[in-house]
Amino acid sequence: MSKRTKSFVYNLIGFALVFIPMQALLIRFSNLSGIWIPMTAFVIGTILAPKFQAVRTKDGDKLFMKWLFVKGVKEIK
Repeated sequence: MSKRTKSFVYNLIGFALVFIPMQALLIRFSNLSGIWIPMTAFVIGTILAPKFQAVRTKDGDKLFMKWLFVKGVKEIK
């Protein structure tokens, strides 16, 4: 699997792991209704989920991660 595909899959999984529980929490504990529940969960998921990116360097493709709760950018092996 290429690094670009891995970054896409990791972004999808990371977003889903934040979006789904956040949507359940909003349904249970907020007064939001209709389209506002998934929209709010989407915004929160976009902010809190880790971001992965494949970068082409002179040494080949590398996968990097940036997250709100981790300082700096980390290289994923």
